[in-house]
Amino acid sequence: MLGMQSALRPGCWTWASGVRNVVAALALLVSAAHAQNASPLPSTAEIIARSKPSVVLVGTFNPLANPRFAFRGTGFAVADGRRIATNAHVLPESGSEQESQLVVQVKQANGAWEIRKVLDVSLERSHDLAILDIGAPALRPLPLKTELPQEGTEVLFIGFPIGGALGFSHVSHRGMISAITPVALPAPSSNSLNARNLSQLRSGAFNILQMDAVAYPGNSGGPVLDARTGEVLGVINMVLIKNTKESVLAQPSGISYAIPIDNVARILQR
Repeated sequence: MLGMQSALRPGCWTWASGVRNVVAALALLVSAAHAQNASPLPSTAEIIARSKPSVVLVGTFNPLANPRFAFRGTGFAVADGRRIATNAHVLPESGSEQESQLVVQVKQANGAWEIRKVLDVSLERSHDLAILDIGAPALRPLPLKTELPQEGTEVLFIGFPIGGALGFSHVSHRGMISAITPVALPAPSSNSLNARNLSQLRSGAFNILQMDAVAYPGNSGGPVLDARTGEVLGVINMVLIKNTKESVLAQPSGISYAIPIDNVARILQR
């Protein structure tokens, strides 16, 4: 009997091994089928093309002024498509432009710009964010990715750098998230604290996305997109300036910042 058991062992081992090989092969076939059915990631050109109609001009309109439309920054459609996310600092100070109406301009399929009045505004100045209600008809909202992105994530952003100097055309830039850092940077001394620093310290520091990318005046309020999926990761709100504000065009620092998009999602839920 012992001899017979010894003779059977190699055969039993081969059978079990064969079963494992069949199972592994089936798993590979299932995995390959899933891979074939999965939608391929969009190209950079596809992400830009489908996102541009959702990115709008933000400014004021006064029929008696020249020009009648005063550009102030970039915004983009979120939620149900009737709301526009942008920066709080893009909006005019209360009472500063009494004869002007806050508006957005939406690019239509025929290439013409359509002015839409802003019906309501929700502000959160501590995070430099604003949500504008433009009513119907709705735009195509951009998808939001509320998880904090990893450093090294490649990004795209779309906006209107330098305002009307480029004819109000959508302009796209590419870069990378180089750091996730607190927005309230420590001041070297109490004499260096200004009103904005103090306000941020009182409300609590929060993380901000630092990007290795060149942004310009006019990009403020624009969406920062994941370059692989097209989901919105943040809202551009400032650029590091080397010397003076006038030098930002001739000598850009190449360092830009964005508010993480989970702050926009929180305002929309509220």
